[in-house]
Amino acid sequence: MPNCMGYIVKCSKCGKESWDNISWKCECGAPFNIVLEEKFSIDLIDKKNYSIWRYKKFYPYIRDSMVTLGEGFTPIIKFENNLWFKLDFLMPTGSYKDRGSSTLISGITSNLKGIRYVSEDSSGNAGASIAAYCAKAGLKAKIFVPENASGPKLFQIKKYGAEVYTVKGRREDVSAAAQNARDSIYVGHSWHPYFKDGIRTLAYEIAEQMDWKTFDNILLPVSAGTLLLGVILGFNHLLDSGIIDKMPKIIACQTSQVSPLYHKMKGSRYVQPEKILSVADALITTNPPLLEEMYNMMKKIDGDAEIVDENEIIKAHNSLAKKGVYVEPSSAVAYAVYLKLLKEKKLSERESVLIILTGSGLKSMI
Repeated sequence: MPNCMGYIVKCSKCGKESWDNISWKCECGAPFNIVLEEKFSIDLIDKKNYSIWRYKKFYPYIRDSMVTLGEGFTPIIKFENNLWFKLDFLMPTGSYKDRGSSTLISGITSNLKGIRYVSEDSSGNAGASIAAYCAKAGLKAKIFVPENASGPKLFQIKKYGAEVYTVKGRREDVSAAAQNARDSIYVGHSWHPYFKDGIRTLAYEIAEQMDWKTFDNILLPVSAGTLLLGVILGFNHLLDSGIIDKMPKIIACQTSQVSPLYHKMKGSRYVQPEKILSVADALITTNPPLLEEMYNMMKKIDGDAEIVDENEIIKAHNSLAKKGVYVEPSSAVAYAVYLKLLKEKKLSERESVLIILTGSGLKSMI
């Protein structure tokens, strides 16, 4: 089918194309991706817009007005020596998820009319984000959460006017409940290509804020995989367009309890815990649907993965707070990995490192 829209929705596994904006996975069971047909151009940035929508020209499936709360263009600060932080917890709902929620809700409302209810599954942050952007768009949201979801996040979701459903069992059970919700369109952030695609803006911002130069290493927490894949997609777009000259080393950071990507990359067997007791309550996806895609993409870019235990996470979380940076423990996982790699001399202090801090400490009850 000829395409004059500037993008293709394509299966990440079998390559089948989709023109149905409701579909969130391929018939083969794999997730879809947005494949851009246009190169990135600095001249096409809207320099007067200080949100993710300064890059609107690179989101051809957003046809009408954007559903926005001013998300994006968060600061990058130099923390110490060659260590930098991207403060992506400084978002309207307190997490980086607002990037994906804005493009997702903008995308479906641009392409589908008469939507009333959407359903989403989340451990907390994505649910709060989707609920907020649905409220802005005038949509009703059904948010399905695990039974141990964080109190502040649940309160936040309810305040946005969403219907909240608590589900017992594993993270996959929560997802299944949302997918089967009656009278609603499933927009699960772990699956829908519009959400993951919104995270591309993070790579664009990092490159632009550093005058189109890249860091030697970028560390980020990984659970469902949307952050990891979105960042890689963004840097790949910049690299393919000749805007940057190298791909930064991407290091996926996970907890020792929930580490399927780490074990897959290291070639070792991962055994899911019977019950997750980690303080990093935003990183609880033990069997992410994007695992194969994460693994394949990380192999292509020569990325790496590392894990840290509970004591290392708590120590890193407290250390950041004592230095004025208050994030949720799930964000502190990446800083814990950084400290571990320095100690083991797997990172040199001469190498430039950017850590993406993803969620506000105000969302945590630690």
